[in-house]
Amino acid sequence: MAKKDKSDPNYKVIAENRRARFDYAIEDDIECGIVLTGSEVKSLRENSANVAESYAEVKDGELWLVNSYIAPYERAMFSHMERRRRKLLVSRRELSRLWNDTQRKGMTIVPLVMYFNHKGLVKLKVGIAKGKKNHDKRATEAKRDWSRQKQRLLRHGD
Repeated sequence: MAKKDKSDPNYKVIAENRRARFDYAIEDDIECGIVLTGSEVKSLRENSANVAESYAEVKDGELWLVNSYIAPYERAMFSHMERRRRKLLVSRRELSRLWNDTQRKGMTIVPLVMYFNHKGLVKLKVGIAKGKKNHDKRATEAKRDWSRQKQRLLRHGD
């Protein structure tokens, strides 16, 4: 699990999919490694990536991250493709559980956050999610607005 530890100098969020929790009901999340080239890691150190419009899929017994963007690194001798499929590293047990969950109706694997962990390695937290309907999204938004208004009233109501 990704801990937001402020005292750890190596922990750093690279890219976050903030829309995922609005568009999907996240049932479970898994931390997984990601296979990257050297120029991709250098580019991520400069904090230039996007996982908002990407997704993960299980194909041929492997987990792949599709359509994620990592900006090109200018000083690289051998540059990388910006939107290539990147292999995600999970255990066999987690992979089989992900495959079983995605076979159910409406379930998908959504990347939530990409970050450097406390060891300085790039990790990706993916969530097993079910798409929300429009009325569910409206209910979530109304609940969030009410909690915001309630906090405002408690702060200024004294």
